[in-house]
Amino acid sequence: MTKYRIAIINSSSFGRRFPDQIERLEAIGTVKRITVDGMMHGKELAERLHGYNLIISSVTPFFDEEFFEHKDELLIISRHGIGYNNIDLKAAKKHGTIVSIVPPLVERDAVAENAVANLMAVMRMTVPSSKAAADNRWADRAQFVGNGITGKTVGVIGCGNIGSRVAEILKHGFNTRLLVTDPDLNQEWASEHGAESVNLETLVSESDIISLNCTLNDTSFGILNQKMFDQMKPGVYITNTARGDLIDEEAMCRAIEKGIVKGLAVDVMHEEPASNEHPYFQYENVLVTPHTSAYTIECLRGMGEKCVEDLEKIAAGQMPDCMVEE
Repeated sequence: MTKYRIAIINSSSFGRRFPDQIERLEAIGTVKRITVDGMMHGKELAERLHGYNLIISSVTPFFDEEFFEHKDELLIISRHGIGYNNIDLKAAKKHGTIVSIVPPLVERDAVAENAVANLMAVMRMTVPSSKAAADNRWADRAQFVGNGITGKTVGVIGCGNIGSRVAEILKHGFNTRLLVTDPDLNQEWASEHGAESVNLETLVSESDIISLNCTLNDTSFGILNQKMFDQMKPGVYITNTARGDLIDEEAMCRAIEKGIVKGLAVDVMHEEPASNEHPYFQYENVLVTPHTSAYTIECLRGMGEKCVEDLEKIAAGQMPDCMVEE
């Protein structure tokens, strides 16, 4: 019988609230939680994970080609999420490692709701006004005059699984004008929800609110860059629950300082965990949360169930669902 050694890497949430999931893993092998530097990769990572043949991983570390070249037997990397841009799929396939993800619908509502919740917190200045109340500064309440969403023009960049749900909430919940940019837009969905399909330049120049929900790839890396900020309306609000590298962070800081961006809500950063010395933390109109968009009981239960099922299937000689390949 194959001896399975299971590593849960850089996940602060997997199994924490659901001990039954850990128990199911322990039924097929030894289980260990491992935390490494988020930027660790290559040979160093392979050596750190020597002997582990089943892996459940968070958004970090980076399983690159060098990692697979030095790693001993690795049967599967089951992503505790829907993204997989930290895994070299071509190298994984070459070395016989299966890569699987959580079905997109598991995270859809949780991440979309958080995109809107964080956006509203910034627009209504919820965090600083709450702090004022806690500090007995009720007389300062006139400082916390925010902006509403109702009737505004909303631009959603990336209108797939999660972006479409963000769009639905903002369109129907706040009676907004909805602009979307997505090369694979579902036209039937767009028609049903009154979405206007526009190019990126039109979206950034006409939107009062922008939500980033696209996948990270060569065409979307830094999609909000200096050129795009130069075309935006002064006073735009931006929410990002997708990937930090969709934003050129230096250009974003300049846009905030010039008043082009009136408020920013981000649940994702270029480097995670992000140091509190990051420039974003100096701005009162920026809300940073520590990649918690999927952190609802319902979502975490579903994500964990999928990862456990993946490993159970491998142990039973079966193939998991939602495998991804290059």
